[in-house]
Amino acid sequence: MNLSILLGMIGGWQILIIVLVVLLLFGGKKIPELMRGMGRGVKEFKDGISGEDEKKTDEEKNSK
Repeated sequence: MNLSILLGMIGGWQILIIVLVVLLLFGGKKIPELMRGMGRGVKEFKDGISGEDEKKTDEEKNSK
């Protein structure tokens, strides 16, 4: 199945229902923690792909 067809089938009501289910499962206090963790994971992933991690370790070695 094509991804654009699948995304075209999801409407506003479906997204609202998904958000409500997530709120019920995790509660209002846990969601910011989950988003923070997901943001850190995405940042680490981007750094790993772009080679930022290697640049940081090279700079640390050169500064010592």
